[in-house]
Amino acid sequence: MGRPHDLLKLNRSPLASDAPAWAHAALSRIPFAVVRRAVYANAAIPIGIRGDVRTQRYAAYARREEIEAIVGPEQLLAAAPSADRRGLGAFVALAGLRAVRRLARYQWGPTGSAGFELATRLPTVSASSDLDLLVRAPDEVAPGEAAALLADIQAAGAMAGARIDVQLETPAGAIALSEWAAAKPRTMLRTPNGPCLVDNPWSAQPVDPSPVRGA
Repeated sequence: MGRPHDLLKLNRSPLASDAPAWAHAALSRIPFAVVRRAVYANAAIPIGIRGDVRTQRYAAYARREEIEAIVGPEQLLAAAPSADRRGLGAFVALAGLRAVRRLARYQWGPTGSAGFELATRLPTVSASSDLDLLVRAPDEVAPGEAAALLADIQAAGAMAGARIDVQLETPAGAIALSEWAAAKPRTMLRTPNGPCLVDNPWSAQPVDPSPVRGA
């Protein structure tokens, strides 16, 4: 239940009493957490809590019964920012990406601050915010195709005046689109067990982050 970058709406707080006060306050105000890329622990899902500033990030775990709903990045393409927020660069870039034909071949959506704001309606995007994207790539993407996709995405970002950071989600973990497009001999693969260098992410052994008893 829940994949990395999915947002979880919680029906109650999973935090222990010794968690930071700001984390308790954040969940009290907006009961949303993001699924972290980590191994499950005793049937609990790794989550991250975000506060009001970038330095406020707290790692925790949530159990299935504490989750009311799951919102994936793809679902957020149907959401729109409030009228007074649409002019921010990240949202302008996101709107422009909907017209990128090459991107339409994939399932994709916003993560990071843009995704969080679209899901929760809490203003988290600033004028200088990057746009973070997740592109699902269950099948191998050739470096040439990745380079063409990156160029199209960067063009949309340039028109909007926003930097766009893209992760390709493979069966074994995530890679940076820019790294794969560069056709380097090895690429950093982000897995539940941590990052590692691989020749080809699609040839790497898929990692199952499902519950591990005693973890």
